[in-house]
Amino acid sequence: MKENTFGYNTFRIPVSPAYQEVFSHFYFAENKSSEIITKTLLPSYQTILIFSFGAVPSLKSGQNTLIDVENCLMLGPIKHAFEYTLPAGAEILTVNFKDDAFYRFFGNAAIAEHVPINPDELLNEDCFTVLWHELNKLDRIEDRVNHILKFSDPYLIYRPKVAEQLANFSQQALNPIKAVADQNNQTERNIQLNHKKHFGYSAKELGRYQRFLKAIDLIQTLAKNASKIDWFEIISECGYYDQSQLIHDFKHYINLSPAKYLKFQQDICNPIS
Repeated sequence: MKENTFGYNTFRIPVSPAYQEVFSHFYFAENKSSEIITKTLLPSYQTILIFSFGAVPSLKSGQNTLIDVENCLMLGPIKHAFEYTLPAGAEILTVNFKDDAFYRFFGNAAIAEHVPINPDELLNEDCFTVLWHELNKLDRIEDRVNHILKFSDPYLIYRPKVAEQLANFSQQALNPIKAVADQNNQTERNIQLNHKKHFGYSAKELGRYQRFLKAIDLIQTLAKNASKIDWFEIISECGYYDQSQLIHDFKHYINLSPAKYLKFQQDICNPIS
């Protein structure tokens, strides 16, 4: 995803193969215009670390809580859409943790779920504040990304076999919890608990989110190729029971109906695409 509109610049930065098990990508956005820019970020079910440079940006949750992002902030797993605002002169660099990577750094995947938190509080030291000062001295985005990658190396802990199996599970016809439980001769309940512990959400939550994401992608595809959306095609292709269930999921994740999402999608950032 790349956007350059009237001084608002944003793009994704891919991760080198050595770190693709840990980070999905980096995301950069800056506001070089004279206007205040507000966007909505779709849920990603990832934990994110936001570094802020220049003017102070802010986040607004679904409960209308306004949070300033000064230096750095940890947030996630992102289960619902939220607004972010970039005043003139603001610049953000976002680190997107993949699967169980947040647990491998901090030992508790759900610790930042309910409230944003300064990452230094998770380690009981000011290393992220120090990191921000080091990043602030660098001009090139690529240099900042490489510096973050090198910084992360000493903090990564061993990845348990069960977490690896869950993260890499790709057989859509099978229940991942049951299949991994059978592979390890463990109960499904134990695997469920491990999933929540390492990822910060249950496999059932993830399945619902993936269905919603499939609907988002299909809506965008159909909108490009048809003058009118066939909502019943969306329902059928994505496995919804009926239109009310489709609408309920959109309200749950982004507080918009599918039709309103289609109307306002230019102001909505999809962290996956």
